[in-house]
Amino acid sequence: MILQNKNAVIYGAGGSLGSAVAKALAVAGAKVFLTGRTVSSLQKVADEILAAGGRAEVEQVDASDKKAINDHLKKIVQQAGTVDISFNATASKVVQNIPLTDMSAEDFISPITQMMHTRFLTAIAAGKVMMKQGSGVILSLTATPGGIGYPYTGGFAPACCAIECFSGNLASELGIYGVRVVNMRSAGSPDSKVFKQAIDNHPQEMELVLRKMEADTMLKKLPLMEDIANLAIFLSSSMAGKITGVTVDVTAGTTAGLNYRVKPIDSTRSAQTLAS
Repeated sequence: MILQNKNAVIYGAGGSLGSAVAKALAVAGAKVFLTGRTVSSLQKVADEILAAGGRAEVEQVDASDKKAINDHLKKIVQQAGTVDISFNATASKVVQNIPLTDMSAEDFISPITQMMHTRFLTAIAAGKVMMKQGSGVILSLTATPGGIGYPYTGGFAPACCAIECFSGNLASELGIYGVRVVNMRSAGSPDSKVFKQAIDNHPQEMELVLRKMEADTMLKKLPLMEDIANLAIFLSSSMAGKITGVTVDVTAGTTAGLNYRVKPIDSTRSAQTLAS
């Protein structure tokens, strides 16, 4: 249990990805403090963690409310002594799948403002606590558009880029205090709630979408929530003790090349080529 005696606060822990990371950190030994706006969804996650032998507590916290965030972290410090891991998995409304030339300024700016607002508040609050204790890890998550030009992603793409830039800058300021800041960049996870809902509502359309997304990866497979959660465990542990100020890519190679152009080589033709 590589996160034994660690305390982790998860914002947006009631969502599919936030809950997946929370459960994984708990399995790895951390005590997880689950926060969000809806207590019922948080309690469901907590009950699953407790049933599996983990440790979890629930608190209603709005990740856009500075006072609520700070009060909650103060409570954790008083109760548990430290805040060792902070991860913001809150969701924001995003208008996508239309050209930028047809998009309103409000729809474009909104996700950038919302995502950066909550990431800034939660990361800065955790950073202040971690500076005093001389240790800690602040994690964030972006998606493929943070690493490549990605059409029809509206304001979500620049929001990802902003989060990645913020993560690196914060790491450069907090490193001297022993605090690490790392961003994780993932492709879409087909087992996440948003994808499952889309698949249920539009099965034929989503089959084509997922096929294209898989073709864009080097591994021809999309990362699952488990892959992101495993990365979060590693980055939160002492094994990643010298990793900070970077974005760790878990897009299965999507951001590294034009991977849709690569086709499997016919085994017969491959053998002939090698023979010649």
